[in-house]
Amino acid sequence: MFDVSLAVVSALECGLEGIPFARDAGVPVAAGVVFGVLAGAVLVVRRRWPIAVVLVSIAITPAQMGFLLGIVGLYTLAAAELPRRIIGSLAGMSLVGTLIVTFVKTQQDMVRGDLDLGDWFVPFAAVTMSLGFTAPPVLLGLYVGARRRLMESLRERADSLERELQLLAERAEERAEWARNEERTRIAREMHDVVAHRVSLMVVHAAALQAVARKDPEKAVKNAALVGDMGRQALTELREMLGVLRSGGERRVPVASMPLAAVGAAAAAAASRVADDEGPSLAEIEELVGQSAAAGMVVDLSVEGDARSYAPEVEQTAYRVVQEALTNVHKHAAGAKTYVRLAHRVSEIAMQVENEPPGEEAASSARLPSGGNGLVGMKERVSALGGVFVSGPTDAGGFRVSAVIPAS
Repeated sequence: MFDVSLAVVSALECGLEGIPFARDAGVPVAAGVVFGVLAGAVLVVRRRWPIAVVLVSIAITPAQMGFLLGIVGLYTLAAAELPRRIIGSLAGMSLVGTLIVTFVKTQQDMVRGDLDLGDWFVPFAAVTMSLGFTAPPVLLGLYVGARRRLMESLRERADSLERELQLLAERAEERAEWARNEERTRIAREMHDVVAHRVSLMVVHAAALQAVARKDPEKAVKNAALVGDMGRQALTELREMLGVLRSGGERRVPVASMPLAAVGAAAAAAASRVADDEGPSLAEIEELVGQSAAAGMVVDLSVEGDARSYAPEVEQTAYRVVQEALTNVHKHAAGAKTYVRLAHRVSEIAMQVENEPPGEEAASSARLPSGGNGLVGMKERVSALGGVFVSGPTDAGGFRVSAVIPAS
């Protein structure tokens, strides 16, 4: 609507200016008016074809019409996204055309006596009029065009930044979710290793207590005491774990105010506190084997190499592997003879738990539930430290669990 309004005003202006042009040219007035209206109406296409509008305004400059057409055309041309050489060329042509026409018109007025001024006025008027009709619209158009392009660039940059921030937020959320899942997995693995072994021994002792309660009261009392000790140990370890989790949760920043990028580190730190605080060590392997022996398992422990201290996570992982392997023997091969081998090497520590095939009566009397998480947890622990874990049945019908963990 704005362009149509400008075109109507320009057409009326050129139509009125076409009257004196027709008289000076010696053509019918109607022809001059029609010519002016058609020339001024070209302004309606200024946005699509700004070059054509400027060329038309330059063409009708000798007829002394189309001042609005020329000014608006130069402004639109300068504001458009066109090469600067084209804008400069057309602006120069318009400047020269206006300069010549103004110079000739002023000179004619001086000759006719319409203007009684000095000779200096003719070039002054020509230069002033040409610059006044050319420079302001061109400069304004260049400024508006540059500002428009700058705003578009800033808008595109803001949109791009928003998309990048959204993508980063999605990736951070994914990392946070992965960290939370990793924390749950590590806590579940730790609780399984802590509780499952104690409870398995309690079940074995309870079964033995039931079998000898009437035949051998003294042995029944001993087994009952062992069950009580196992239960207290399981409760103590479970309470320690829950205490670590609870103390870590009290110091935790609320999730809503924590940056998503920090959730992974916080989750890993919480899980590490659970895994590292007051964890078992290799010095407790003999006690662990003794507990299984007290539950009726025939177990043989052999240690190769000179015992030395390792990093806490290495000792804890080695202990948990032996513990879970003995728990699996209680569950699936009760009564089978078991061999526990521990080897201290230069740059690594190796452990192996192998059991012979159980007897039919012992195998049928085990009846311990299995969640299928023991071997998976052992493999995850060993792999996390860069070690190798292998498990599977032996040729003799038993089962073997082997692991090698780097010492550093």
